[in-house]
Order: sequence, then structure tokens, then C-alpha cells
Amino acid sequence: MMLQLLLAISAVLFCFGLLAALTRSNAIMVLIGIEMMLGAGNLNFIAFWKFSAHPELLTGVMFAIFSIALAAAEAAVGLAIIIQVHRRLRSVNINQADQLKG
Repeated sequence: MMLQLLLAISAVLFCFGLLAALTRSNAIMVLIGIEMMLGAGNLNFIAFWKFSAHPELLTGVMFAIFSIALAAAEAAVGLAIIIQVHRRLRSVNINQADQLKG
């Protein structure tokens, strides 16, 4: 029962993240939505590791740590791009990003 609860929480978290990433026009909110989706994936990794046949093997934890490291790198690159767009356009509205075409 606990595994199904964790998977349901993860699915809800992923749906909220997807909704935030697809409906927001603010680039910061889109990044937050992507981070929520990555958090849902990490929750799945940990849940399946905890309820696997061999929980003494730390495979789920290692996948989650690797995913967190990738999420940190993604956030750093994403924020750097957003800062550059803000310097050029004075806005973080992603609907105005088409003005960056050469």
C-alpha cells in the first residue's frame, strides 16, 4: 500500500510540475515546474528502491543523487540563460523570447 501512495504522490507532483511548465509565461516559473517534475522522478527512484527485492543495494539512491546533480546543473544553466534574456529584453516573459532571433 505504501508504494502505491508514494507513486500517487509522485504522479500528482509531476502533473503539477507539467502544468506549471506548460501554462506559465514567466521563465522562472517554468524552471520551477521542471524542477518539480525532476523531484517526482526522484521520488519514484527512491520508492522503487525502498520496496525492491534488494534494498541493501543503493541503486535507487545513486540514481536520485545523480538526478539531483543534473537538476542543479540544469538550474544553473537555465538561470544563466534567463539572466541574459532579462539583460537584453528587461523581462523574463518567454513569449517575448522570439525577439532574440538574429
